[in-house]
Amino acid sequence: MGEKHWEKRPEANWEKFQFNQPYAKGLKRLKEDVLEKTNFDPATLWQWGTMQAMAVIEILKSVEKKFGKEGQALILQCLRKIGYDIGKQVTDGTLIPEDMPDEEWVSFYATIMNRIAYASLESPEIIEKNKADFHIDWCPHQDTYEAMDCRVQRYFVQGMIDAATDYCKSQGREFVWDIWFRSTIPSGSQTCHFEMQQGDTEDTRQWAEYTQLMEERALKIAKADRV
Repeated sequence: MGEKHWEKRPEANWEKFQFNQPYAKGLKRLKEDVLEKTNFDPATLWQWGTMQAMAVIEILKSVEKKFGKEGQALILQCLRKIGYDIGKQVTDGTLIPEDMPDEEWVSFYATIMNRIAYASLESPEIIEKNKADFHIDWCPHQDTYEAMDCRVQRYFVQGMIDAATDYCKSQGREFVWDIWFRSTIPSGSQTCHFEMQQGDTEDTRQWAEYTQLMEERALKIAKADRV
């Protein structure tokens, strides 16, 4: 097998970027005991993962419909907790090189989340100091998700952001980044395009603000479905 999609980026500092594989114990067993020794088709992991993802969507919608805002908050808190755990696994015991700019570390961290945790194909770019972006060129959910379903990923991402914030603080750095999307595949675009900008702790966070709007919209839809 050739180079894997998550192994290479062109920036010189990529080779210095430290990270851990999440769920390392299960990954080791999959590679050594299953893929090397059996005829298991790894493509079925996509089908299994899609089933899990659609179950989460259905749970969220059903809980919103039956329990409203309180039920919604409970599910979203769980998603955020799992996102935080992924971020903690990836960064635990690692160091940020002193000569690595913030925008590089943030972009590299996003690449690990996009290419490994989300199992997606990604085209990242460091635009300038304190600014980066990426395109998701293929997402495992793009053929099954509806546009509103992508909101589930926002809570995983928020947990990953929380984990990065705590990690950077432990490294003597400040993680104050805003994230917003310019396009999504389920809404009809060719890619999901996200921009990341280092901000100010006093600024309104676009990511959190739009998340709140989506929560309110989802509750209105759930309420209409109950009628």
